[in-house]
Amino acid sequence: MRKTGVLCQHNTVSGSPPSPFSRSLAARLHEAIVAAILATDQPPEDPAQSALLPSVRALAAREGANPLTVAKAYQHFQDEGLVVALRGIGMMALPGAARRLREAERTRFLTQEWPQVAARMYRLGLTLADLPGMDALK
Repeated sequence: MRKTGVLCQHNTVSGSPPSPFSRSLAARLHEAIVAAILATDQPPEDPAQSALLPSVRALAAREGANPLTVAKAYQHFQDEGLVVALRGIGMMALPGAARRLREAERTRFLTQEWPQVAARMYRLGLTLADLPGMDALK
């Protein structure tokens, strides 16, 4: 079972849903890789490093994950055509990956996350004007 934007839905060995820890780790890895890919859209200090993503080992160390888990997370983004592994160089975002990923993440936010946030705001009697920092978004 695979959905775009989701690293793991079920344990492939037992077929059972992942534990809360593995769901949390998968979400952290997903967000870290998304942030790294989106950062390739920004002008880097060193243009040669513009699309280079954190290595599997570096990301594993930073997130406290097993390198095999990180490699599986990167594989998801490879399957989506967003990154490529270049032997001896590392993982790189493909041209247009940041734009495609930003569009997919916006769609996911608006269709999956925002309705829950909006419903909670309604229950709490909050409006957009009540949210801190909203003036900066205008």
